Amino acid sequence: MVRDDAWFDALFRAHSTAVLRYFLRRGAGDDAQDLTADVLATAWRRRDDVPEGAELPWLYRTAGFVLANHRRKGRPVPVAEIADEATDDEPEDLAVADDEVRAVLAALSPRDRRILVLHAWEGLDGAGLAEVLGISRGGADAALSRARARLREAFAAHEDGALRAP
Repeated sequence: MVRDDAWFDALFRAHSTAVLRYFLRRGAGDDAQDLTADVLATAWRRRDDVPEGAELPWLYRTAGFVLANHRRKGRPVPVAEIADEATDDEPEDLAVADDEVRAVLAALSPRDRRILVLHAWEGLDGAGLAEVLGISRGGADAALSRARARLREAFAAHEDGALRAP
């Protein structure tokens, strides 16, 4: 496949919003657009390294590196509270549920949180998750299964009152 301007335009149209949302969900806030531009610039520079058919997982993996580098710079990163879609739920109920989910997720390891977020919010399974994490497909499936089990345990502990919100 030819990796020219048309290829990059198609990549941008297909995935730039997903990459931007990836950063927003991770609290990049005002920096999310700049970080998205960094990821897409990296994709252009390394266009021959972007695997055909697995572009989005490659972009997510690159986004993870870009975000880690950004956070190492020591700038505070506020937590974004941007919903993907409007709902008819009561704001009070959502706030309680959101606080509970944050408390349970905070009890997990950063790796488990990342795996669960990539799966639940970014829709990655199997090969895509493996590509982002830099592990085998079997390793990704096992990591997701373990993260889910630890999430269930953390929810059970939270419901029993053993887990305190941070």
